Parts: sequence; C-alpha cells; structure tokens
Amino acid sequence: MSFDVFKLIVKSLVVLLLVALLTGIIYWLLKVSQWSWMATYYPLLIRGLWLTLLLWVFSCVLGMILAIPIGLVQVTGPRWLAAIARGFCTVIRGTPLLLQLWLIYYGLGSLFPQLASVFPEFRQDFRWLIRLDAFWYALLAFTLSFAGYEGEIMRGAFLGVPRGELEAARSFGMSPWKVLTRVWFPRAVRLVLPTLAGEVVLQLKATPLAMTVTVMDLAGVVRNRITQDTYIVYEPLMLLAVIYMCLTFLTVWAFSYIEKKVPQKR
Repeated sequence: MSFDVFKLIVKSLVVLLLVALLTGIIYWLLKVSQWSWMATYYPLLIRGLWLTLLLWVFSCVLGMILAIPIGLVQVTGPRWLAAIARGFCTVIRGTPLLLQLWLIYYGLGSLFPQLASVFPEFRQDFRWLIRLDAFWYALLAFTLSFAGYEGEIMRGAFLGVPRGELEAARSFGMSPWKVLTRVWFPRAVRLVLPTLAGEVVLQLKATPLAMTVTVMDLAGVVRNRITQDTYIVYEPLMLLAVIYMCLTFLTVWAFSYIEKKVPQKR
C-alpha cells in the first residue's frame, strides 16, 4: 500500500469520525437535551450578558487608559516613578486575579463600614461607598489587572519604536507632546495590536471570576441560578460556552480587521 493511499484512508477516517461526532451532537441537542428552562430564565441571561459585556469592555478601556502612562513612565519617567510603575506591574502579574478580586472586594468592602463606625461624618458624606455594589469592586479589580499586564506590554512597545523616528520628529521642531501623540504613541499602538487582542480575549474569559463576589454576570446566572434551580447542568454550560466562543470570535475578527486597516509604516 502506497503512502498516498494510506493518507487518503486516514483522512477518510477522520472525516467519518467528525461526521459521526457532529451527528451525535445534533441528535443530543434535538432529542435528549432539555431547553425548556430558556423561556423562564431568558431575561436573567440577557441581564447577565449585559453585565458581562459592561465588566469586560469597561475594564479593558479603563485598564488601557491606565496602562499607557504606566508603560510610558517606565521608559521616560523619573526613577522613583518608574520604580513604582514596575512594582505595580510586578505585583499584578505575580498574583492571581482571583486573589486580587477577593482582596479588593472583601478588603475595601469591609473597610468602608468600619470607617463609618469610627467616623460618623464618613457615613453621611460617603454613604455611597458603604452601599457600593459588588460589580464596582469587580470592575476595579479587573481594571487594575488589565492595566498591570498592558502596562508592561506598552513599555515594550514604546521601547520597540525606532529611536531614529523620534529623533527625526524632534529635528523637525516638534514639541515633546507632538512627538508623543503623533509619532511615538501611534507607532507603539501598531506594535501592540496583536498582543492586545490576546489580552482582551483573556480578559473576557476571566470575567466569570466575578461571580465569586456575588456579581450576577452571565456565568453567575448560569451557575448560581439556572443550575441550582433546575438541576440541569450540561445545557446551560454549553450555552455559556457557545456565547463566550462567539464573543471571542468577534473580538479576534475585529482586531484582525483593525490590523489590516492600520498601516504599519507612516
């Protein structure tokens, strides 16, 4: 038997296995699985998806806003400020996100009521801090985590811009601010786009951790409401997986589109 015939047989077997697997999944979805709970929990799923998107998008945007000066100050800032930025990135990257989330939620969450008991004026002036929803603690934790990782990535991106381009911009009489906004930062963003796409996807897949601090995001609704109320496990988890896969696909596609549209050279 020739090698080409062997490859043809292997490919045929793989195709048959995939078809059989797909047929089994379709049969299970249509005949065996239970989806009657969807009608009851549809509003909760929509609200959970909305909270997931808010937590994901705002933590990425706010984290990126923080990451830019964190990365820049490590390259051009004074030594003491660069040391603080490096220390922040080291702590964030060296500790699990779940631990950071718990420290912020249980730490700050218990600190504000204690301050209110010691200082009565704190209760009147900062009542909103005492009643702060768990979502905002989660948003703070996710934002700081994203800023820590992206701050280090932006540092590398700023260092990756050729010095000659910056010197050429200065030779044309550009001010330091114009050099930063028109040359240095745009070139750094172009360099960081592929890595940024991966970090944004990882941030999306980290959002289910928020349910550990009572945030009823999409994963929280599935885990703490649907599966506990109906005792149905696989179908809600499969729906959750499909939603995250769709969001991941859209994110990767969007960043790929942006990378193609953004020129690599000025």
